[in-house]
Amino acid sequence: MREPTIARNYAETAMELARRADDIHGWSDMLDNLGSAVETDRTLRMFLESPRVSADRKNEVLAKAFGGQLPRNFVRFLQALITHRRQMLLPLIAAEYRDLMDEVEGRVHAAVTVAREPGEEGRAMIATQLGRTLGKEVVPHFSVNAAILGGVVVRVGDTVLDGSVRRRLSTLRQRMIGR
Repeated sequence: MREPTIARNYAETAMELARRADDIHGWSDMLDNLGSAVETDRTLRMFLESPRVSADRKNEVLAKAFGGQLPRNFVRFLQALITHRRQMLLPLIAAEYRDLMDEVEGRVHAAVTVAREPGEEGRAMIATQLGRTLGKEVVPHFSVNAAILGGVVVRVGDTVLDGSVRRRLSTLRQRMIGR
C-alpha cells in the first residue's frame, strides 16, 4: 500500500476516535502539532526513526511524555502508529485528517487563479460566489497569472472552472475559423 493511502486509513481511524471523544478539533490540533514536530525537530525525528530504539521503548517514552497532557486514546493511537512502524507518517496523517475535517464540515479548498491580485473585497466576493456555486463553504487559495488576461480559473479537486478571458478568446477564435 502506498503512504498516502496508509495515512488516509490512519486519519479515518483518528477521526472516528475523535468523534467518540467529541473532540474532532482538538485531535486536529494535536495531530498538527505532532506532525509539525516530526518535520521540524531533528532530535524527535531521529528518535522515532531509529531502529536501535525498540517500539516498546518508544511507546514507553511517549506514555511518560504525553500521559498526563493528552487524552488517553490519543496516546494509544500514537502508540499503535509506533507499534506498526508508521510514526513517520504523522505529518501525512495530520494533512489527511484536515481533509476529513473539511469534508465533515462541508468545506472545500479551491485554487483560484486571477490575472491581477484582488483586494480584500474582491477575494470575499469570489469566495462567496464560489460558495453559492458549489453549495459549500469555500476556502480560496489565490495565485496570480497574467497570462489568463482576466476572469478567473478555479480548481476544486479534479474539477476546473475556466472563466478566463484567454479561454473565451480561444473559443471565439475557433468558432470564427470554423473548427
